[in-house]
Amino acid sequence: MIDSHCHLDHEPLLSDLSNVIQRSKDVGIEKLLTISTSFESFNRIRDIVNQDEIIYGTIGIHPHEAGKESITSDEIVNNLNKYPKIIGIGETGLDFYYENSERKKQINSFIEHIEASLKSNVPLIIHSRDAEKETFEILNEYKNKNLKILMHCFTGSFEFAKKLINLNSFFSASGIITFKNSLELQNTFKSLPLERILIETDSPFLAPVPNRGKKNEPSFIDFTAAKLAMIKDISKEDLIKITTKNFNKLFFN
Repeated sequence: MIDSHCHLDHEPLLSDLSNVIQRSKDVGIEKLLTISTSFESFNRIRDIVNQDEIIYGTIGIHPHEAGKESITSDEIVNNLNKYPKIIGIGETGLDFYYENSERKKQINSFIEHIEASLKSNVPLIIHSRDAEKETFEILNEYKNKNLKILMHCFTGSFEFAKKLINLNSFFSASGIITFKNSLELQNTFKSLPLERILIETDSPFLAPVPNRGKKNEPSFIDFTAAKLAMIKDISKEDLIKITTKNFNKLFFN
């Protein structure tokens, strides 16, 4: 089992890291991908990935931070070459719900991350909220470039998902699929091809039922896996095998 998206550099996970890692291993997690959101975040992640063999990291600037920080595609690629346990780019993308950064800066940042992904052949981890049209239009510009796309914590419409499948995207399910009011999202994941699905916690955010409202951690991914297996009408064991294979295909092929 692999948590394809967590934030181990955020509290309360960071100060309890050894116990968080042990609890992850106790439920059968074999890899944790801890996600960069800013330069400060990446500096912490460079150290965190060396704390245990199961931890890997990414480099990127979250759309919320794009108004304050900018990074070039070459800077991203240089860091990927320098740190072998940094295996992903992001999280990047567009967030027009909060608009913590102006749209133009978000778009420019997104494009730099995409260009880095093309130069390095390293997967792109995308955050998209209230920006389906714009996210797809930008990605579609690269449709013949074999861009490696992972839609993190996917909560988009089925129509958006269908368009992204045509771009060979992967989709990560978070604890949101366990929420009572997420029937539409559950139906979307029911329709998505199994070979395109990963699982994540986005911890310390978005704890799944029965821990909703608590601080999330990677070990809680077990609840998300169980719910997704039910949605896909397969055993949890098969769901874990398939999503693990999908992660390894995307990040280690």
